[in-house]
Amino acid sequence: MKRNFFRVLLGICSLSPFVASAQTNLNGQQLNIPTSSVPFLNFTPDARSGALGDAGVALGDVDANAVFWNPSKLVFAKQKSGGSISYTPWLRNLIGDMYYTYLSGYGKVGKNSVVAGSLMYFDLGTVDFTTATGVAAGTFNSREYALTASFAQRLSQNFSLAVDLKYLSSNLAAGSSNPGLKPGSTAAADISAYYQNESRDNATGKGIGWAFGGMISNLGGRINYGGTQSYFIPTNLRLGTRFTLYADQYNKFNFVLDANKLMVPTPNVQLVNGVPTNLNGNKDYFSSVFGSFADAPGGFSEELKEITISTGVEYWYNDQFAARVGYFDESNQKGGRKYITTGIGLRLQQRFGVDFSYLLPVKQGSPLSETFRISLLINFMKGNRIGDDEAITDDTN
Repeated sequence: MKRNFFRVLLGICSLSPFVASAQTNLNGQQLNIPTSSVPFLNFTPDARSGALGDAGVALGDVDANAVFWNPSKLVFAKQKSGGSISYTPWLRNLIGDMYYTYLSGYGKVGKNSVVAGSLMYFDLGTVDFTTATGVAAGTFNSREYALTASFAQRLSQNFSLAVDLKYLSSNLAAGSSNPGLKPGSTAAADISAYYQNESRDNATGKGIGWAFGGMISNLGGRINYGGTQSYFIPTNLRLGTRFTLYADQYNKFNFVLDANKLMVPTPNVQLVNGVPTNLNGNKDYFSSVFGSFADAPGGFSEELKEITISTGVEYWYNDQFAARVGYFDESNQKGGRKYITTGIGLRLQQRFGVDFSYLLPVKQGSPLSETFRISLLINFMKGNRIGDDEAITDDTN
């Protein structure tokens, strides 16, 4: 489906609808919703986590999608290398030609180290531009992408760290009828950590496992589209945990919980000399990112409402079949996204896999209604499990 834009709306603030501003709901209540440019960087890319309420920072049974959720988990992968490709039609009930796809892969370079990479591509579809009088002014295919390179290192028996470097590009309408618009691009970095452990009976397979993970993603410069104003990218803090119940050698349950906080300024619009002004709009980078935990006009109680919660339960039979259900919750004052997720997964000889997820909004009329994701996995050469005693060595070759 093509969308029409008036030339008068071709200013960068219109083309990038992610500029932080105060909004109101139907009751006239002011909503101070933190927003950013290039929000696709935080879209859930894969079907497994998509079926678990968008939780994944501490999820076990690691595959290549950990490059997005927490690359430090990759040193605990059972295979020496692997890859994944995922596809998601976006807002398909509203716009029929938007989608994003995610390609990722990793390889171990020793018993304790992993290198990985990924590409996320977001196609915003074809846009028809018109003048204020309705005269056709050309078409353009808006698109964005991010390239990521990762390195993960195991530091102890159960603990690992990782760093990412990424390059992102956003071309919303450069080359269209407005010569002032240019593609925006910048560089960013991620930092992540992961801890896991378990206690099981070797004879019966019964036991428990647990894990903790954390990641700060998209630490980087602002993005500019050729105008005088630059826009924040979606720096995000994600913390999560996992509890695994091993019922026996064939059946297990994963319980996951993630909390997310967008580290961008909360709009604080006040009248200054009779003019509505966002008091948090002109901070420097570090004050904006690290001050995002204490800049909400409503104080600490409002800051808590900016934390989204993702939770889910995953059942595995013999590491071959999985059934999943999850829930995502966001405060009504900060966007109000609430939805149930579900999905299944299959693994064939631990070499190939497919995952599918489906999203069910709690509220009718949600633009996210009927969102589905599908992921294909491939694993190569079984490697040393980092958790095994023989993997604990100072030799990284």
